[in-house]
Amino acid sequence: MPTERFDFTGHDGHSLAARLEMPAGPYRATALLAHCFTCGKDNVAARRIARRLAAHGVAVLRFDFTGLGESAGDFAQTTFSSNVADLEAAAAALAGRGMAPELLIGHSLGGAAVLRAAAGIPSARAVATIGAPFDPEHVTHNFADALDRIDADGAAEVELGGRTITVGRDFVADVAAAALEPAIRELGCALLVMHAPRDTVVGIDNATRIFTAARHPKSFVTLDDADHLVSNAADADYAADVVATWAARYLGSDDSPPDTAPEGVTRVSEADPDGFLQDIMAGTHHLVADEPAAMGGSDLGPSPYGLLAAALGACTTMTIRMYARRKGIDLAHVSVDVTHEKTHAQDCEDCEKGAKIDLFERVVHLEGSLEEAQRARLLEIADRCPVHRTLEARAEIRTRAG
Repeated sequence: MPTERFDFTGHDGHSLAARLEMPAGPYRATALLAHCFTCGKDNVAARRIARRLAAHGVAVLRFDFTGLGESAGDFAQTTFSSNVADLEAAAAALAGRGMAPELLIGHSLGGAAVLRAAAGIPSARAVATIGAPFDPEHVTHNFADALDRIDADGAAEVELGGRTITVGRDFVADVAAAALEPAIRELGCALLVMHAPRDTVVGIDNATRIFTAARHPKSFVTLDDADHLVSNAADADYAADVVATWAARYLGSDDSPPDTAPEGVTRVSEADPDGFLQDIMAGTHHLVADEPAAMGGSDLGPSPYGLLAAALGACTTMTIRMYARRKGIDLAHVSVDVTHEKTHAQDCEDCEKGAKIDLFERVVHLEGSLEEAQRARLLEIADRCPVHRTLEARAEIRTRAG
């Protein structure tokens, strides 16, 4: 997926560095992603979540808050409220490009920030939090031993995640005063709360309190064994796929930018260059393809031949259903089992000696009050399935550079 640099002006006039992940296929909506406390836009979770959402057709803006990563400014002078203001500034910058964000996603303290910021982002329709604290002051537990020094000196260096940062007195005072419950109660957006039960940094009780304070529509999804930073790639991918699927009903509007892909194009792109996972965009529909673990894949989706077998099966059941409907046949249900293998081409006149051809075996299950003649006729109709005819014909494939 193409990634654009997208810098904008933050709450205090400093330039904030951002990345805009654009879908390689059709564009559905825009999401704004807030990273975890001091993490930055390029941490594992933010990067992978953004890319997986882009595979679902959702453009994602991720940026470094003031004073972090590549963004200008002094982090010691920032507060929770300034983070919220940076989010509002990011949303305004996206709106100026005609891509006002409909989905807000926040990780850890970033989750608390999007809950607060949603009221100031009129385009927001859905909010998803990942490992978010119900009380923003929770973050000070990570440097509780430095609170006295911060209070006495106005700022102090603390070590978080192996990095040394300077935390100011204003930040501590601001998170202490930041009550989220009113903002959650009046959110006005659909809410998805994601949390790992074994999160040792922000306990699962925070998710319970956020969920309880929110009004419907609201949903909760567990992240199972994920750590607080969602550092495992599979956990980040799972979180992104859940967010994309959940948010689909809330995203997309009449004023969305037009599709960037021609109608009818099925676009396939790598999701994991180290494996074989592929993202497939067929119009606005998202699928994945993969290989079994024994073949070096991660088995997160059907193989290419599995998808081909699925195409044959789906076309078969649709063709039979259309015929039964048109002829008034009492067909209660139809299903098809398809298997694929290579077999020696003994009966193939045009095949080279010893060659193998593809064999698709199709077992059709017909249910209903059917006469034998009707069953026989429906099995004949199965052979008229367009995909069946395509597979039996000699197809031509033209390849060119894009």
